[in-house]
Amino acid sequence: MDINNPIIANVANPHELERMYRREPEAFRKSFASAWEQNPDSQVLAVWHERLHYQETANPAKASSFQRDFLVMGLLAILAGICARILFYFAGEEQIAPINLVFGVLPFIAAYFVYKNKPNKKVLYTLMAAFLLAVIYINVLPLDYTDSIILVYLHLPVFLWAAVGLAYMGNEHGVGRARLAFLKFNGEFGILYAIMAISGGLLTLITMRLFTFAGMDISEFYFSNIVVFGAAALSVVATHLVLGNLKLARSIAPYIAKIFSPLVLATLLVYLVTVISVGKSPFLDRDFLLSFNGILLSVLAVTIFSITESGTDEKKSISDYVNFALIALALIIDSVALSAIVFRLSSYGITPNRLAVLGINLLIWANLIWIMRAYMRFLRGGAGPSAIQDAVTKYLPIYGIWAAIVTVAFPLIF
Repeated sequence: MDINNPIIANVANPHELERMYRREPEAFRKSFASAWEQNPDSQVLAVWHERLHYQETANPAKASSFQRDFLVMGLLAILAGICARILFYFAGEEQIAPINLVFGVLPFIAAYFVYKNKPNKKVLYTLMAAFLLAVIYINVLPLDYTDSIILVYLHLPVFLWAAVGLAYMGNEHGVGRARLAFLKFNGEFGILYAIMAISGGLLTLITMRLFTFAGMDISEFYFSNIVVFGAAALSVVATHLVLGNLKLARSIAPYIAKIFSPLVLATLLVYLVTVISVGKSPFLDRDFLLSFNGILLSVLAVTIFSITESGTDEKKSISDYVNFALIALALIIDSVALSAIVFRLSSYGITPNRLAVLGINLLIWANLIWIMRAYMRFLRGGAGPSAIQDAVTKYLPIYGIWAAIVTVAFPLIF
């Protein structure tokens, strides 16, 4: 027996074996081959042998399911690309509103969720009605850009996003765990789509340059056909990859959340101090009020993303305190924005834009209060992280309902 072999010397010390493997996995494998040859009856080394040489037995049913999922994904991706290209043509001819392009993406993502989750008939019929009524309604509206119509264009994607969430959750749409999973999907989908889109952008630049060298300008053709088609099809591909537990997105998302949150907090603090020092006021400056609301939505999105990626760890971390600071900052911003909106309503009267902004700010303000109270209880040890996640997930349908109200009611009222 080779007592100089570090694995043999530490066979009774599992902690040291794990440390050796994590520090130098290749050196561990080489030493293990000799140790296993000399000690084939060791139960400890038998476990390590299976760990190092395990190969999953081929499962015909699993392989068939993977192939079927891939074929369905490919078909839906092609259909999404074709539909987006057709819609892009009619939007370019000004026969339909450009917002119709969402129907070249979201219904196909929802269809893939339906294929994967097999929802009951009630959920399925609700989804079909939501998309069908939305596409009819948006094209019945006059093709102009009044305030109420623009608000419809801005809120319709939010309503359809809620419909996509219903497709994702399926029969578990009322379960908080399913809603949290949908939020996590959004973050991972965004990361993966951005990575693939950047790769596609580089390919586009190379292609353009190559044809330019040949004296040909294909930019208009390439954008209208390849880019539009690819952007829509890529959304279905990204959906398939995220649902397939792609490790890339799931590994990167928590780190992005931990790194991005403090950067956003620092940037916003510097920005707010700067604009206050130069005398900007959301009460008098409409553009500044709009930027305030943009900041508010950004902070809310970053905070929700960070909460969904934080998991269910009961132990408090620096990220929790950063998130709490972000929520407190967002609440201050929202309170100031609400005051400015009420001031402008009382001073200049009611308009569709002011009423819509007032509504969404009130909803966000209530949501932030709920999240902050849950976070305070968590940081004081009076509740677990599930209370924070509930404050996020249980409120989600309200945003979809508000988007539906603005989409349907505002053109009728104004």
